[in-house]
Amino acid sequence: MIDWKHFESVEIRCGTVIQAETFPEARKPAIKLWIDFGEFGIKKSSAQITELYDPQSLLKQQVIAVLNFPPKQIGPFISECLVLGVLGNDSGISLLKPDYPVKNGLRIG
Repeated sequence: MIDWKHFESVEIRCGTVIQAETFPEARKPAIKLWIDFGEFGIKKSSAQITELYDPQSLLKQQVIAVLNFPPKQIGPFISECLVLGVLGNDSGISLLKPDYPVKNGLRIG
């Protein structure tokens, strides 16, 4: 169990995908994302979501991500945030996203 203060320390925010590319250098199939988080800037992420998504389908989509993990080197790419999705579906990871457009950078909580 975690307490509320611990949960609040996780920066979970909404952003809009502004660029997406295949990531052939990754060990597992992935897509490189550039996500606009408004006042928090544009962050990059490597997402293993190729079973349900292709780069073109992700453009202009809003996604939910954790912003305060340390950057992670993945091959020649540095991932700066963790895009969140539902795991365990036989058809792949399904991304978390708002039902309606919201301002980039808004906090989830």
